[in-house]
Amino acid sequence: MNKQNLVYLASFLVILIAILIFAPRGGDRPSGFTNVSVEEAKELLDEEDVFLLDVRTPPEFNSFHIEGATLIPVTNSSGSSLSSDKLLEARVDEVPENKKILVYCRSGHRSISASKILVNAGYSQVYNMEGGINAWTGAGYPVVSSE
Repeated sequence: MNKQNLVYLASFLVILIAILIFAPRGGDRPSGFTNVSVEEAKELLDEEDVFLLDVRTPPEFNSFHIEGATLIPVTNSSGSSLSSDKLLEARVDEVPENKKILVYCRSGHRSISASKILVNAGYSQVYNMEGGINAWTGAGYPVVSSE
């Protein structure tokens, strides 16, 4: 094999390795949790015993939430001043280990963070509702108010 062919082969191998390392993985469990649409979330809630976790702030939760949801905020966003011991990472033991967990927030971003926290804590049946409660209400599904 001549020198030019070796250079081509080495370049090809480097590119192939880079693709294998950096290419996104397929499947719907990219980070150990499953993303579900609001329609799938509604079916899950209607058909199974699911722990419904709202990870928004107390003011957001009090204005409206999905009936049966448990509030455990994931961050201090939206002007909340909760101490770190009131947030999900410190309260993860309040989430049952023997149930499916459906996580939602306002638009779907905080719930991804919360889903990752749960997976890292050893939970395996974690479902992230894409689009959050905005998508839920946009689909015409009911909410309740604590106010």
